Amino acid sequence: MKLNKFLFLYVLAGISLMSCDKDDDSPEVVPPRDRGEQELADQAALDAYLDTHFYNYEEFEAAPEGFDYKIEIDTINADNAGKTPLSESPLLETKNFNYEGVNYTYYVLKVREGASEMPQPKFSDSVFVSYKGTLLNRSTFDSSQNPVWFDLVQTIPGFGLGITGFRGASGFEIQEDNTIEWKNDYGVGAVFLPSGLAYFNAFRGTIPSYSPLVFAFNLYGVNEADHDRDGIPSWREDLNEDQLLINDDTDGDLVPNYADADDDGDFIPTREEISDENGNIIFPYPDSDNDGTPDYLDPNN
Repeated sequence: MKLNKFLFLYVLAGISLMSCDKDDDSPEVVPPRDRGEQELADQAALDAYLDTHFYNYEEFEAAPEGFDYKIEIDTINADNAGKTPLSESPLLETKNFNYEGVNYTYYVLKVREGASEMPQPKFSDSVFVSYKGTLLNRSTFDSSQNPVWFDLVQTIPGFGLGITGFRGASGFEIQEDNTIEWKNDYGVGAVFLPSGLAYFNAFRGTIPSYSPLVFAFNLYGVNEADHDRDGIPSWREDLNEDQLLINDDTDGDLVPNYADADDDGDFIPTREEISDENGNIIFPYPDSDNDGTPDYLDPNN
């Protein structure tokens, strides 16, 4: 089961869930709880998890031969009582994101940011990652040991939020057997999410409703996305800067700007309104009538 079959798909008219298999029934959805109350419950569960689990930090500090540089999380017990819990790791960051009217808290473990000269992905970009998704009981619900491409617009909100602070590898080498070996400077991290930034009340396969989730990942590559190929990167089409693209629709045609090749509905393609006579993109974007609204968003320019 692949992550892009397992995460939220943001469609033009709203948000819907994708099926894991073509013959699957629709995902079971239970009546939604109050998001604010559920966030409090999820935070208690996440706090307990972070206090009672550790990751393989010693392997990262002194990598043994053949180490794969993947995060592994285990429970602290009598046999390893001296391990530093995740909650006390200097690499754990606390983040906040306002979504559906609730200020959510999530956590990012930044073991290695990645190559400093590489760009960080924006919330709307595509990323090349290997990953493992687990519940708080450490059971795995999805994983890919080999890197795969994901469009962050098509993932649950928390996955994209967690990965945007990392960078990919500075390069790779093609081996004699045609496999790819990445330079060992790619991003390595994990994100710990409340259910409100994941599936919330939807039941998906082995993920119960209202489940906080954990994703450990390695980030190898990033592609800046322009979903409608109008010459404007998708992240720049987030006009209200809330890191959500679905609610930016300048012409009110129910097609968000990031997927609309004519953002202002004036029947002039956006690309034409931001290009010179040779087809080169002009930036800052032209504003012919100097009213503060660029031509591609102004039907009356």
